[in-house]
Amino acid sequence: MALRNIVTEGDPILRKKCREVDEVTDRIRMILDDMVDTMHDADGVGLAAPQVGIMRRMFVAEPEPEQIYYFVNPKILSQEGEEEGDEGCLSVPEMIGTVVRPTKITIEGLDRDGHSRVYTFEGFAARVMCHEYDHLDGILYPDKALKMYHVEDQPEQEETEEA
Repeated sequence: MALRNIVTEGDPILRKKCREVDEVTDRIRMILDDMVDTMHDADGVGLAAPQVGIMRRMFVAEPEPEQIYYFVNPKILSQEGEEEGDEGCLSVPEMIGTVVRPTKITIEGLDRDGHSRVYTFEGFAARVMCHEYDHLDGILYPDKALKMYHVEDQPEQEETEEA
C-alpha cells in the first residue's frame, strides 16, 4: 500500500461534488487500501476520496479501532435526532469545530468487494459517517460549524473526530 497526500482547505478539489464509481475494480480496492493506510498514518478516523485528490464517491472510516468500513457510492437512507459535537478534519489542520449532526443514521453503499451493505450507526460513528459523506458533496465541516477553535484553544471534550 502507499500513503497519499492529504489535500487541505483552500484546494478547490475539496469543494467539488464527486462522481459515482462505475465498478469496484482492483484499482478502486487499491485506492481504498491506500486511503486506510493514509488515514492511519495521519491518526484519523475517516478519509474521503477527495481528501486525497480523487473525485469519486467513496470513503473509509474507522470509528472504533480495528472496525474499518468501506463505502463506495454511499447514500444516507435515514437520519434521526441531532446532537452537537466537536470535529476536526485532516483537510482542515489545527482547527476544531462544534457541529450539529444526526444522532442516528442508516447508510447504504458498496463495500470493498462491490457488495451492497446497509449499516445503522449511532453517536460518534454516525458523526464520522456524516462528516465523510459531506466531503463527497464538497462540504467541509466549518461550513456547518456553530463555532470554531484553534486546536490549542479547544475546551476539554471527550472525543474529537479527525477525518
